[in-house]
Amino acid sequence: MMSGKYTSIDNQKVSGSVPAVPDPGHVAVRFTDSNLQTFPPSDAKGKISGGSGPPRDADDTFSKSTVGSDDSQPSGWFGWFSVASYKPYFDVDTSDVLERIKDSLFPFRGSFNEKTSSNPDLYGPFWICTTLIFVAASIGTFVTYVAHKLKKEQWNYDINLVTWSAGLFYGYVTIVPLGLYVILKYFSAPSGLIQLLCLYGYSLFVFIPALCLSIVPLDIFRWVVAGVAGLMSATFVALNLRAHIKSAGERWFLIVAAIFLLQLALAVVLKIYLFTVSV
Repeated sequence: MMSGKYTSIDNQKVSGSVPAVPDPGHVAVRFTDSNLQTFPPSDAKGKISGGSGPPRDADDTFSKSTVGSDDSQPSGWFGWFSVASYKPYFDVDTSDVLERIKDSLFPFRGSFNEKTSSNPDLYGPFWICTTLIFVAASIGTFVTYVAHKLKKEQWNYDINLVTWSAGLFYGYVTIVPLGLYVILKYFSAPSGLIQLLCLYGYSLFVFIPALCLSIVPLDIFRWVVAGVAGLMSATFVALNLRAHIKSAGERWFLIVAAIFLLQLALAVVLKIYLFTVSV
């Protein structure tokens, strides 16, 4: 009896203070289909199939250019000190670099400038010059080491071989195209500086296998290797610039001949200082 009384009072209090909520009945809950089980998604785009882009709900804060970022290109001569100004010249694939290296090994085609006119790069020249520096230093060190050991002479590593090679290759591939750029501009036959840097950089690739062949301890063989490499490199540069330099007037032949002889002089310098081993 007591429990029923208290229950009745409690029911009255509850019904008086809280309104009754109608029963909505059965509610069906449905979830949208997730595409996480499909990888990659059917609409994914990449470098092969097309342009890529972030998902719609992604935070694109870092994809937008802000003040002080690399993508903001300053105007005027300040652009020379901006990293973003040089990005287009490193936008090449491995296949592009290999194709241009292949063209440099077939110098009589003379079509390198035409193929790279719309997209000259600095990645290949930088990679080739850097590789030449390490190859020249390592091959030169190895050859001198073997020569000293065969004659039972004391051998010491020459660190100047690295610095000398770096100054030679980086200096040549920078100063010579820059000087040629000024000369062509003087003769009213201007050429792009980046395209000249690209041409001269790839022209040095043939010296990489030539340096590797200098391991053979025969001086006449080393002269032949240096001569063939020099002729290939000089022909590559001269034939690719001949058609353009013809517009410079009657002196175009002298300019092409000077370019050819300068490239041969580089081969002679390499033979004397890198292909020659003295104990």
